[in-house]
Amino acid sequence: MEPFAEARRQMVATQLRRRGIADERVLDAMSKVPRHRFLPTPDPAAYDDHPLTIGEGQTISQPYMVAVMTQALALYGDEGVLEVGTGSGYQAAVLAELCRQVYSIERIPSLAERARHVLADLGYRNVEIVVGDGTLGLPGHAPYDGIVCTAAAPAIPPPWVEQLAEGGRIVAPIGDRWAQSLVIATKEQGEIKQRHDLGCVFVPLLGRYGFQEA
Repeated sequence: MEPFAEARRQMVATQLRRRGIADERVLDAMSKVPRHRFLPTPDPAAYDDHPLTIGEGQTISQPYMVAVMTQALALYGDEGVLEVGTGSGYQAAVLAELCRQVYSIERIPSLAERARHVLADLGYRNVEIVVGDGTLGLPGHAPYDGIVCTAAAPAIPPPWVEQLAEGGRIVAPIGDRWAQSLVIATKEQGEIKQRHDLGCVFVPLLGRYGFQEA
């Protein structure tokens, strides 16, 4: 048996299912993706319910938050999804289990390269990672059925709205540098309708429509 299989099973059973994650496709995806592989050094703490440092001042989000954000996208399998903030590559791997194609933007080249290597080693062929300013989106592959951001933004950047397909969803932590709420936004007849979900704390999203370098 793969050494962390039981830890992953416990993560899904206790941290996700018992706390209200009900999308069976999301639960199944997170039971498959070897989260420990996305850390600089494999560690059983990968399956604990808290974020972990991955270097360059960035983190891998806690499993519950990954599940909440993924479930909020309401994916069925044939979507094209934009992820802003590749980080470790773990969220991209979970998305790759659930949709047709994932495009992911990372501003830090070393993290992008490491994520590419891990994803390729695990056999994910439907993830493309680009280095750039995530607040600008990736217009070359738009429109997207879903956009998920794994860093805190002061507001939803206008390029994301432009690149979102009709009926698509944006899931992102919105607020200041110290505290945010998870916003789920849907595009209906060209307009964005937002609702706020749980409170959260993410590293800041840097870029033209994000926060500026400290």
